[in-house]
Order: sequence, then C-alpha cells, then structure tokens
Amino acid sequence: MHIELPEKRYYGIGEVAKAFNVNASLIRFWEKEFDVIKPKKNAKGNRKFTPEDIKNLKFIYHLVKERGFTLEGAKIHLKEEKKQSLDKFEIIEKLEDIKAQLIKIKTQL
Repeated sequence: MHIELPEKRYYGIGEVAKAFNVNASLIRFWEKEFDVIKPKKNAKGNRKFTPEDIKNLKFIYHLVKERGFTLEGAKIHLKEEKKQSLDKFEIIEKLEDIKAQLIKIKTQL
C-alpha cells in the first residue's frame, strides 16, 4: 500500500486515518493494542503521530490488513521476527514507491 503524507514532524489522527483509508477509531485501537505506537498527546488529548509512528503503523497495517494476521499473531510476529520482517517490508515499500513513480511518469507521457 502506497501512503501519501507530506513531510512533517507530527501528523494528526485525521490525516493518518485518511492516508490509511481507515477510521480514526481503528488507529486509536491499534495504539492501545501495540506498544510500538506512541503518539504524543497535548493538553486536550489530541494525538500527534511522529514519522516513526507512521512507519510502525504501515508495518502493522501490512501485517493485519494485507497479510491477514490476527492481532495476536501480529503482536507475536513483531516481538519475535521484527528485524527480519521489517527489512522485507522496507524492501517491499521501496519497490511500491518506485512502481508508483513509474506509473505517474507513464500517465504523463
């Protein structure tokens, strides 16, 4: 899945939910379920996600939505095989970015 977000320090939950094409409640649920997602909260309680949080959300989205893992399975996978799986995921992500750029160039021709 190719996600388009501008380069920023912090992203609001609405921006993140729109980029992933899911409800904000799912993002909040994943925040409670997975320890790797730690958004900053201001005095009003608004969540601000860092680029590192976005990277972790992409990986969780890939495991749960694209590969069909259960939440428990994704938690176990993150704990046991995080380094190896993250390397594969980063390669897949780079290839998808290249594919998106090539498609964009093709449509411009």
